Amino acid sequence: MRANGNHRAEAMKLFVHRRARRQGLARALMAAVESTARHIGRTLLLMDTRTGGEAEKMCDALGYTKFGEVPDYARNADGRLHATSFFYKQL
Repeated sequence: MRANGNHRAEAMKLFVHRRARRQGLARALMAAVESTARHIGRTLLLMDTRTGGEAEKMCDALGYTKFGEVPDYARNADGRLHATSFFYKQL
């Protein structure tokens, strides 16, 4: 943690198995992340996800604001690069 960043947190690597999707698990996970962040005094939550994927739609639905996109930011398991979108939410 940096002294000038102790008000923020980052959600990283939250996954729901593809067979368990569309059941509200991702929403429940994000609600728990946001609740925990608030509990420890964080007022800004950041996250990133693959551009164009289902998680990007979820971020929008949960009230996150997209603040940027970087092409070829992350690599798939098969080695291909893909764009990543960055989001924030003020808690």
